[in-house]
Amino acid sequence: MSSALIQTRGLVAGYGDAQALFGIDFELHAGELVAIIGANGAGKSTFLRALTGLVCVPRQAVRYADADIGGLPPGEIVRRGMAMVPEGRRLFPSLSVEENLLMGGFARRPGPWSLARLYALFPILKDKRRLPATQLSGGQQQMVAIGRALMSNPQVLLCDEISLGLAPVVIKEIYDAMPSITAEGMSVVIVEQDVSVAQRVSRRLYCFQEGRVALAGDSQALTRAQIGAAYFGD
Repeated sequence: MSSALIQTRGLVAGYGDAQALFGIDFELHAGELVAIIGANGAGKSTFLRALTGLVCVPRQAVRYADADIGGLPPGEIVRRGMAMVPEGRRLFPSLSVEENLLMGGFARRPGPWSLARLYALFPILKDKRRLPATQLSGGQQQMVAIGRALMSNPQVLLCDEISLGLAPVVIKEIYDAMPSITAEGMSVVIVEQDVSVAQRVSRRLYCFQEGRVALAGDSQALTRAQIGAAYFGD
């Protein structure tokens, strides 16, 4: 039996008649940060949605914490300890920064993350906590989205394109916070367009190409030539 916290074997998923994933084998272990890279349309976001119940898959297709969870409602998966920072942030525009953060705590899971700890991690959010979330910069909104997910005190944090459209200095600030996020054993999966960033921050790396795993391995052991060939399908 695998010791993986999350495991998929031959995962197939799609939207109606359009198949997006073709037999994905994936593992995430406790305390790991794993990166998923790939071109647009490679199936990266669909994979995260399959893990979190936003795309329906058979129950046995996703195994998490020794239980089959494929196709469970997203709220149930959050209660079990998996939270996602979605692409595009998806903040509630009618709510303040603090109200958006508090929305992440609906699962009431015990754990270390609270408003006070989030404000220590991202001090700018405390200063702007009463403002509408949409009045913040793109980087600050991304901090809110990460904080909202952390407020559920997850065991696994899934981050979908958290650096997309942000300035390099903001991307660095967000990734500099990752050691504090993972310090107590949280596992993290990041979908990342920037291959250099993905390779630098992760322990292991998967490259998706047209809905399949084209390459997987130790992030530091993989060469740029291997990654380039897998990324572009050469």
